Amino acid sequence: CRKDGEILAFDLDDLTAIGPYSVYPRTSGIEGNQVVNLTGGPYRHQKYRAKMNVVFTNKNVTCQYRAVGHPIAVALTEAIVDAAAAKLGMDPLELRRRNVIPDDAYPYTFASGIKFEKLSHQQCIDKLSKVMGYEAAKRERDELRKKKIYRGIGLAAMIEVTNPSPAFYGVGGARISAQDGATLRLEPTGMVTVMCSVTEQGQGTEGIFAQIAASALGISLSKTRILTGDTAVTPYGGGTWASRGAGIGGEAVLLAALALKSNILEIAARILKLDKAELDLEGNQVVGKLTREPKLALEELGRVAYFRPDTLPMDFQSELTVTRHYTPREYGFTFTNGIQASYVEVDPDTGFVKLLKHWCVEDCGTVINPMLVDEQIRGGIVQGIGAALYEECLYDANGQMLNASMADYLVPMAAEMPDIVCAHVETPTKQSQLGAKGVGEAGTAGAPGAVMNAINDALSPFGARVTRMPFTPQRILAALEKP
Repeated sequence: CRKDGEILAFDLDDLTAIGPYSVYPRTSGIEGNQVVNLTGGPYRHQKYRAKMNVVFTNKNVTCQYRAVGHPIAVALTEAIVDAAAAKLGMDPLELRRRNVIPDDAYPYTFASGIKFEKLSHQQCIDKLSKVMGYEAAKRERDELRKKKIYRGIGLAAMIEVTNPSPAFYGVGGARISAQDGATLRLEPTGMVTVMCSVTEQGQGTEGIFAQIAASALGISLSKTRILTGDTAVTPYGGGTWASRGAGIGGEAVLLAALALKSNILEIAARILKLDKAELDLEGNQVVGKLTREPKLALEELGRVAYFRPDTLPMDFQSELTVTRHYTPREYGFTFTNGIQASYVEVDPDTGFVKLLKHWCVEDCGTVINPMLVDEQIRGGIVQGIGAALYEECLYDANGQMLNASMADYLVPMAAEMPDIVCAHVETPTKQSQLGAKGVGEAGTAGAPGAVMNAINDALSPFGARVTRMPFTPQRILAALEKP
């Protein structure tokens, strides 16, 4: 970078170890491929060189993990940015503010060739500074250092791949579907059954689908029934991967719900002998569009459509089961962005790290359910903290894994976790009516880099620095050149 802080280029060599063999298509190059594509992602430099080599090792097979490649790319990028800030004597947040892609520069083609539709790095930085009280946190850190208490603030700006299109696996010949479908059916009871090819694995997907369908159809959540995971019933689709549940599956649900709503109003218009344009759905009822006066309950409409269609016009056929599919097309991926900050305390005598607080400002487009979004982010951050401080596969000289049970393998526990504060900027994608981007992997993407930079900030009075995860007490003491 220049002396004024302008970042000019990134130069990267990546060595990816995949174990004894490749598991096509999700092992051989995907992890390293993400790293070389995403390193430097938030910044506007236009010169970029990256080289990747994949090697076999006598260790366990490498496979996919939440935020594939992102934690490495973000940690690498943000460590370099912090090192540049230290060398220039510039505030780390200010250096990022000067170099992120401006919010008015989109659509934007990154130096590695990936395309961004619309991101909000500048807004996220400004919001993070306010939410965490950045200047006050720096003052507290500096005052405590005078008392031999060593705290550090770490930042990590990030981008995240979500809503992948067929340009991801499809162009390589992998039979992994990038589209998803949803079938919605109005039952005679007035219930709406939602069947979607995206599955529930704990992310809250079924709750999101119920919310989208209920909102579009003007019915209560209790009037929805969700079915996922049964390929004999649901439309064909790709399922759950790459933070695509709400952005792709949710869009399919919305499109099907809007089509079903139109069909319901067509039937209601025949029953009520009114113009369809005069009607709407609200509160589990067909209502007047202008007066909002209830005119026909959905269960009564269902009764007529299913059991007394002879009372409808001879030339009209009701259709209360609708299927719609959605595939993102304009961009290869719908990128999200955000920035995280970590506040830690390091004991230079023991090497132990105490997590004090963690913040994340994330732009995942339209926030459908704030509670579910925040818990996805928090869960991802905890997972990322695990990689930063605890989790490591240990092998002996013969390649035998030494900690292959939960008795020996360290994972983050609730007692060690800090308070995690989430905030949002909303920049909906224009590729869909819903405007939703993915969010499930964002926390994991940024947390390791933020924790690493916080530890190194705490160690900066000693001129020490750690770079190898996890940052165990032993490695911190080694960096401090203590036995």
